[in-house]
Amino acid sequence: MDSDQIMRLVYLGVWGTVLISYFLVARTQGIGQSLRHLVLWGLIFVGVAAGYGLWQDITRDDRITVSGTGAIVLRAGRNGHFNLDLQVNGTPVSFILDTGASDLVLSQADAARVGFDPQSLPYLGRARTANGEVGLARVTLDEVVLAHAGLEIRDANVPAFVNEGELDVSLLGMGYLRRYARIAIEGDRLILER
Repeated sequence: MDSDQIMRLVYLGVWGTVLISYFLVARTQGIGQSLRHLVLWGLIFVGVAAGYGLWQDITRDDRITVSGTGAIVLRAGRNGHFNLDLQVNGTPVSFILDTGASDLVLSQADAARVGFDPQSLPYLGRARTANGEVGLARVTLDEVVLAHAGLEIRDANVPAFVNEGELDVSLLGMGYLRRYARIAIEGDRLILER
C-alpha cells in the first residue's frame, strides 16, 4: 500500500468515525429523524469525497515526473494503464505502454497524423490480438522524442508497425521499451531509466 492509499484510508476512517459518532449522539432523538440526518450526512460526505477526488485529478500534473537520477516515472491512470505522450516525426502521439506488445504499433489515425497514408501501406505482417488477427505494415519513424521537465530523449530511425485493424490508441511495446536500461513497476508507478 503506497502513501496515497494510506492517506485515503485515514481520510475515509475519519469521516466514518464522525458519521458513526453523530448517529450515536443523535439516537436520543427519534430513530426516523436520526436516519434522515444520517442519510443527509452520508450524501454530504459522498459529495465532498467526489469533489476532493475530482479536484485531485484536475490539479494533478504528476502523471509523469523525472526523478533526480533522470529516471522517468509514470503514474498509472484510473484505468490502471500507463500512458506516455511522445513526439513522433514532430507530432504529439499518446501511447499506452504495453509490455505484451512486441513492437511500437501505431493506430491508423496516428499513422496518418505522423505522415503515413494507411490506405497505401502494404499490410504484409500478421498479429494475433484479443480482437482476432490483424494485418501489420512495417514503417520507420524518422524521430521519436520523449520530452518532459527539461529531460529530452531522442531516438532516430525507430522501427514500428501500423495496425490495419481497429485500434483506439497506439501501443508502446517492447521494441521501443528495450531502449531503456531499466523498466520497473512499483505499485502504481512505472520507472523507465536509460
